[in-house]
Amino acid sequence: MKRLCALRDLCRAIGDYEQEFHKFHEISLNEGMVLCSLKEKRLSSGEIAKQINLTCSNTSKLIRAIEDKGLIERVMGEEDRRQMYFSLTIQGLEKLGAIENDNIPLEEPLKRLIK
Repeated sequence: MKRLCALRDLCRAIGDYEQEFHKFHEISLNEGMVLCSLKEKRLSSGEIAKQINLTCSNTSKLIRAIEDKGLIERVMGEEDRRQMYFSLTIQGLEKLGAIENDNIPLEEPLKRLIK
């Protein structure tokens, strides 16, 4: 029972953080995780799905929403021109910088996990 209550507290803390994150950055937490995944290199939609642990279908919808906001762009594969990759735009890099420097407070269950 102790484990279940700890998971409940963690889920609540994540939900509260997600609300603040959305208010502050005007993107969802999942959208932010996509930006974080693209920080170092461009990725295919399947690679992004694995990074953020979503289905390919949900990732496709998420990518479309982030593209519409101008934060990522599609890049054709160099070897296989049928393959599409995604990378951050300048606006996406700026948004990621703002995310990395925000001061959104973390509740105690998250503080213990994130240093």
